[in-house]
Amino acid sequence: MTGNDSVVLRVAGRPVGRYVTRPELPARLSPRPYLHPVTTLAGTAVTELSPADHAHHLGVGVAVPDVEGFNFWGGRTYVRDRGPTELDNHGAQRHTAYHRREADGFTEELRWMAAPGELLRERRTVTATALTDGAWALDLAFALTNVSGRPLSVGSPATNGRPGAAYGGFFWRARKEDTAPDAFTAAADGTDAAHGRTADWVALAGSAWTLVFAGATGATRRDPWFVRTEEYPGVGSSLAYDARLPLAPGETLERRVVTVVADGRLGREEAAALVTKAVIA
Repeated sequence: MTGNDSVVLRVAGRPVGRYVTRPELPARLSPRPYLHPVTTLAGTAVTELSPADHAHHLGVGVAVPDVEGFNFWGGRTYVRDRGPTELDNHGAQRHTAYHRREADGFTEELRWMAAPGELLRERRTVTATALTDGAWALDLAFALTNVSGRPLSVGSPATNGRPGAAYGGFFWRARKEDTAPDAFTAAADGTDAAHGRTADWVALAGSAWTLVFAGATGATRRDPWFVRTEEYPGVGSSLAYDARLPLAPGETLERRVVTVVADGRLGREEAAALVTKAVIA
């Protein structure tokens, strides 16, 4: 652990991730806590922070492009019949307290703030767990409660008219290399086979690393995956895939994604075995 503004996650004494609690970022990037760098046990970085192609991609975290019209993702907002548009509608996630803070993880409270005030209250839990000598797991769970006093809904560019762009929720911006990573699931190979579909897990295999993302609850597994490899490497969930997700006053939505972070390029059987171990652990 470090000072008040960051936590260093450790597995078997090795630092594997840094969580920045109160980043100083321009409003256009929708300021929010994030994990970066995240590394394999051998020290290979598997995240990127504010890369040139998407400055609002901040390592690993929770980001939603449309909460009742407010942008908690960063960058431009997709507006129906107009396309990506610069709007003064960005929100911010503000860390308020740690309820648990240890070498292997933490639980914190966040407030999602926008022009009208606080829209959502979040409880986020992050835990790092050893799996093998060459792999560990990052467990990220979040619960978002509507504290605005009025009905809210979560949307995405897809629900606003851009097919295939249903990102929003858990998101991991992966390491960009000269060659795009391979994507695969338990049943199929390729980005097209994983993107926009449900699967127990989806993997990205880079030059010397593999990330395997698994929904760890029934609700999470029902969300289709958002998968990119060519334009940039990233995997996330789709809280609002083909319709807006309503959230009544006082209602809470919960999701949990466990990610295997492994050295080397894993095959399908290796990935499946590690996912099983990670989710059970």
